[in-house]
Amino acid sequence: MTYNFYDEYSIARNQFHNQQFPSEYLDDILVRLAYHSSAIEGNTISLPQTVSIILHNTVPERTSLRELFEVENHRGAFALMLEKVQENEELSISLVKDIHERLMDKLIVDRGRFKSNENAILGADFDTASPQETPFLMQQLIDNLNYRLVVSTTEGEQLEAILDSHIQFERIHPFSDGNGRTGRLVMNYSLLKEGFPPLVIQTEDKGQYLELLAEQNVRGLMKYALEQMAKEEKRQEQFIEKEKVQEHDLEL
Repeated sequence: MTYNFYDEYSIARNQFHNQQFPSEYLDDILVRLAYHSSAIEGNTISLPQTVSIILHNTVPERTSLRELFEVENHRGAFALMLEKVQENEELSISLVKDIHERLMDKLIVDRGRFKSNENAILGADFDTASPQETPFLMQQLIDNLNYRLVVSTTEGEQLEAILDSHIQFERIHPFSDGNGRTGRLVMNYSLLKEGFPPLVIQTEDKGQYLELLAEQNVRGLMKYALEQMAKEEKRQEQFIEKEKVQEHDLEL
């Protein structure tokens, strides 16, 4: 299936817009998620080019189709995330597969389906889950995360559960390709659903991030996440204030 990502995102953006998430801030999150998450995987499209692709539906010259789709597909996946957060939908296997299907549209034939062959993480000293183990391990991961979120009594416990599940997701590596991008969006789905700011893993922090994943260092990832999310809250406030000024000017 081919999606009209541009129109669907516009609808989801307008419906999700509220005081905490001004429309321009949603655009800002989407652009940065698409740019940094793609760059971590080796995509060479720049941040300004990502703005053109995501927000203006304009393709820069000499852009490879693969790199274009890797960036552009975040729009449809993010639209789906916003829709499901609004509906307060619990994370599920079907939602994870739907996010992957949109992220990998026009890129792989088995998008939205768990891997059927063994895969590996370049440079990793551990084996990813086998295709036979993957469905059970993914269901176990999601059930465990949902349970931990329900019984958590503090935001710290919720954040730890989400980040721990992200580490385990990447170790399972459930899809033939697109695991990093999918895992980071799934993580942000849970963060937004539980009321946290989004976590944009910076491409400049790729080495640190991959090391934390390899070491299964949940505490280290929490420290990194808290630092980035504190910056994100300040950025969010700037967009909120900007929208208030714009609304005030319209009333004059």
